[in-house]
Amino acid sequence: MKKQNIPASVTVQSKPNIFDAITIICVIALGVSIATATRHVIQPLNMPNAQLIHLDPIYLPGYAMRTTLRMFAALFASLLFTFGYAVLAAKSRKAEMLLIPVLDILQSVPILGFLTFTVVFFMGLFPGKILGAELAAIFTIFTSQAWNMAFSLYQSLKTIPPDMEEAARCFGLTGWQRFWKLEVPFAIPGLIWNMMMSMSGGWFMIVYSETITVGNTNIVLPGIGSYVGMAIEQRNLAAIFYAIGAMLFVILAYDQLLFRPLVAWSSKFRFETTQSETDTAPWFLRLIHKTYFIRWVMTFIGKLMHKIANLPLGRKNNFFNEKFTATKTSDVIYISVLCFLGIIAGFYIYHTVHNQLTIHEILYVIWLGFLTLLRVISMIILASIIWVPAGIWLGLRPKWAKRTQVIAQFMAAFPANLFFPFFVVGIVHFHLSSNIWLTPLMILGTQWYILFNVVGGASNFPGDLREVVNNLQIHGKLWWFKIMLPAIFPYYVTGALTACGGAWNASIAAELASWGNTTLIAEGLGSYIALATEMGNTFKVGLGMVVMSAFVILFNRIVWHPLYSFAQRRLSFI
Repeated sequence: MKKQNIPASVTVQSKPNIFDAITIICVIALGVSIATATRHVIQPLNMPNAQLIHLDPIYLPGYAMRTTLRMFAALFASLLFTFGYAVLAAKSRKAEMLLIPVLDILQSVPILGFLTFTVVFFMGLFPGKILGAELAAIFTIFTSQAWNMAFSLYQSLKTIPPDMEEAARCFGLTGWQRFWKLEVPFAIPGLIWNMMMSMSGGWFMIVYSETITVGNTNIVLPGIGSYVGMAIEQRNLAAIFYAIGAMLFVILAYDQLLFRPLVAWSSKFRFETTQSETDTAPWFLRLIHKTYFIRWVMTFIGKLMHKIANLPLGRKNNFFNEKFTATKTSDVIYISVLCFLGIIAGFYIYHTVHNQLTIHEILYVIWLGFLTLLRVISMIILASIIWVPAGIWLGLRPKWAKRTQVIAQFMAAFPANLFFPFFVVGIVHFHLSSNIWLTPLMILGTQWYILFNVVGGASNFPGDLREVVNNLQIHGKLWWFKIMLPAIFPYYVTGALTACGGAWNASIAAELASWGNTTLIAEGLGSYIALATEMGNTFKVGLGMVVMSAFVILFNRIVWHPLYSFAQRRLSFI
């Protein structure tokens, strides 16, 4: 791993100074703001004005704070999920056979599918309280953030170069030490970029998480998402532009205060032996180095984490160190048990719904699945053609990646609902087909997964290999097809796989667009689930979710997972 030096422009202060006073004041102000924004969660849901949304822009700062807190709560939960679920899937062969298909299902289940069942659960935990609705909203945002982070860590753990694994064994690292000193650092660069994508994915579905409509249950939580939903319902273009401005401000704030320092910090974990192109440290990181108090806190935390990572826990061949192996006999037994449980679940589902759904209805939903699958494939191809070259270009140029980072986050966060006025008005005015012209809305939930993962892969390309390529003067098609495309291929597969899940989720918004009293419907599985959710028809929602999950699992098993295996065998740095 490359050692990172503190830039010369960073001045380290050894005594408290004015920057400490400013920082402490800002921390106190942030704490007061968070306390003010969260004090409502213990109040009754039916209290006066609890669900009243005002379109006056003066309310937007408070709405923005509430939305941001929900998203960071979901991001924290996503990190916990990632370091549990993805590690188990990468380390245990038996667990992998179950967890990865389940992850395929989870990332394909539309957000409205989760809402149908989780709202009842969380509202039951805290009946009549706003806290139940808040937890339902946070969980909904979690479902738009967690899956691509889990796939990113899983992909990194499965593609660690063998020579680095051999070095860890030679140094006699225990499983715990190896995990924190080799595997996590190797995965950090890609995980940071996927965290940014997760935050943007949360924005993309924020309208549905803050405006919950399931049958006769209508819950509106104050936030930017519900503000946008109200503006669309009232055809208030001015309010929509106010919401866009608030989104831009929030994204710019957490980009400057969190993600830019994280990207700069993650650069020291790049897998290379030569000095690569560097850039000045972000202003916030320079400010931290100028303070005494914050730098002391961060140094203390860093030393504590270093001691924890050095604990000699476990043996050299335990869970964290070696992947579990299994015999063919145990594999057969394991798969047989899973099939048996699947058959029991299938009979239970059939016994529950056979009187509610006809064969004609099931075949019709499968046909809708094929229509949506066609849209998903077309958008994946289009997004790959556009963003793979762009992602490689940005990843190889850290300065440009830094300049465009916030723009990419903002565009990735742009909810499809904000495009509804233009698409609905245009389709109605020019008498266009909804089945065709609503499809471009789906790319909004597809392209950014590919871009962020390709940028992460290209930025992680070893500097010594770049020097070899330059010395050998490899250019043109040879450079693309023999060097860069193979180098970023594992990252592209991760991005494309999660992009498929994003596209299926985006079909909810792309196939059912409303602007005021005008609603356009594109025939497909997304619009079927959305309409069934509005009617509160649990059986149809469940059928749509099952069919969508089946399509995603089959497509992943036929296309993406073989490509994953190919990348692990042939396209990792050795």
